[in-house]
Amino acid sequence: MGLAVAIQMDPIDTINIDADSTFALALEGQARGHALYHYLPTALTLRDGRLYASGRSLEVFRRHGNHHKFGKFEELDLAGLDVVLMRQDPPFDMAYITATHLLELLPETGPLVVNDPASVRNAPEKLFVLRFKELMPPTLLTLDPAEIREFWKEHGDIIIKPLFGNGGAGIFRLRPGDENLNSLLEMYSLIHREPVMVQRYIPEVRQGDKRIILVEGEPVGAVLRIPAEGESRANLHVGGRAVKTTLTEREREICAAIGPSLREQGLVFVGIDVLGDYMTEINVTSPTGIQEIARLDGVDLAKNIWDAIEARHAARSERRPA
Repeated sequence: MGLAVAIQMDPIDTINIDADSTFALALEGQARGHALYHYLPTALTLRDGRLYASGRSLEVFRRHGNHHKFGKFEELDLAGLDVVLMRQDPPFDMAYITATHLLELLPETGPLVVNDPASVRNAPEKLFVLRFKELMPPTLLTLDPAEIREFWKEHGDIIIKPLFGNGGAGIFRLRPGDENLNSLLEMYSLIHREPVMVQRYIPEVRQGDKRIILVEGEPVGAVLRIPAEGESRANLHVGGRAVKTTLTEREREICAAIGPSLREQGLVFVGIDVLGDYMTEINVTSPTGIQEIARLDGVDLAKNIWDAIEARHAARSERRPA
């Protein structure tokens, strides 16, 4: 039986259909006979304790320049739907956090929200990973220049990045003797009030960092992202190159260590970043990478994700009173 599925995401008009993971999920959901709806995060309205969104029915097509078709705007009563995919991109700011609070108000008899909004709120990429410090490179969170200098002196070569950035934005490498630390901290302070994350530079980044996709806490695919010449960031949209890869024994250990926590928290679709022997981020807000994996490995992870969503929805339905 087809499900009524609302996709909460940014404007679909301008996405790259060859890279966007939400587009791949929409195509697979449509192929399974699910009815799709699209709305923007700003379209949410809570009225008399009930959550609505101004949205439109959606059809998607793998055609460049003509990849979607909308129906007319209508008021969607989200409690009456089967599934809500929370897929808007970061930054993980107060607007994002507010959206998680609103979706959390949906009744237990309402839709399955993927990923679970309370868990998304409690698991920002660069903070959630701190729960697994034994899997991380040496890491410091602070705004204190003296603390950073001491860490820098100890490790020699460091990376500084904002806690709630995304896509590699605002990440800097400081080599021994660099004179830009104070200027960087001044720049961060103009935009953010929270601490910065400082980590020991991992030279294996030149060989790439690995995005591993986990579904229900199990690794199902991976892609190696090789940074462009002169870049310390491997993100694909800043020039990184996607390369076919397999998982190492260490990477399987990392996945096994975090998998149970992901499952328990309703984090169905997660992407982790691994650099050398270390996990650097756990991405739960709007993970990407499934289209690159499909091209390189011939494995359509959208099917795995939808299998998991449908299984969770069926289990919820069985628990509801008749």
